[in-house]
Amino acid sequence: MTVTGGRGRRERLRAETTAEIKKVALALMAEGGPDAITLRAIAREMGMTANAIYGYFPTRDDLVTTLINDVYTALADAVDTAWDASSGSGPAVRIAAWAGAFRSWALANPQGFRLIYGDPVPGYRAPEGGPAPDAARRVCTGLTALADAAWPHARHLYRDSAFDWSDFDPGLLGKVRPAFPDLPPAAVALALRIWGRLHGLVSLEIYGHLRTQTTSPEKLFEEEIAQLTQALGVPSRR
Repeated sequence: MTVTGGRGRRERLRAETTAEIKKVALALMAEGGPDAITLRAIAREMGMTANAIYGYFPTRDDLVTTLINDVYTALADAVDTAWDASSGSGPAVRIAAWAGAFRSWALANPQGFRLIYGDPVPGYRAPEGGPAPDAARRVCTGLTALADAAWPHARHLYRDSAFDWSDFDPGLLGKVRPAFPDLPPAAVALALRIWGRLHGLVSLEIYGHLRTQTTSPEKLFEEEIAQLTQALGVPSRR
């Protein structure tokens, strides 16, 4: 075997083991909650020594940061793809496409959703700037794009809005204002309200609270999005 071939095999095995570590971590979280994510528990599940795991992730926080970045990036990819695919359609269709992609991703990745938006991992310290700054920016600007799409139809509803730029976190404004320099504070507040409506129903579904309430959570979500766009005055035509 050549030196290059040996190195390629080692890199492939390392990538496979890293992927398995992350998969086991999410499985442990599914069974026991965020507390269950420990390097020793993962090593035990994989039949490895704790010292061997440290060769892949020096600390539990390094692993959690990688997990959050992975799942958050996958979510950003999903909603960005849906938004781009609906280009050329009307705002109601585009908003529904982004929202539907968000829900579909969450249902397919419930532990990832919980890791990003739900149960905090006890004792976890995120790196400066957050564990997934690029993905967080993409999802944040994606949500603001929904408000931007609706704004030409909805602006008259917010003529008396009392929101000012000082009402928002500088970190949020650092993401949305460069991307949408013409949007006023009221439109940023609208983006947060849209986020609340999408996130609320999806969270109820992910955590099982709708299971005994309705057999049609998808219909409930779709009607919520339809009502949202209607309330904003967005035309339903394609």
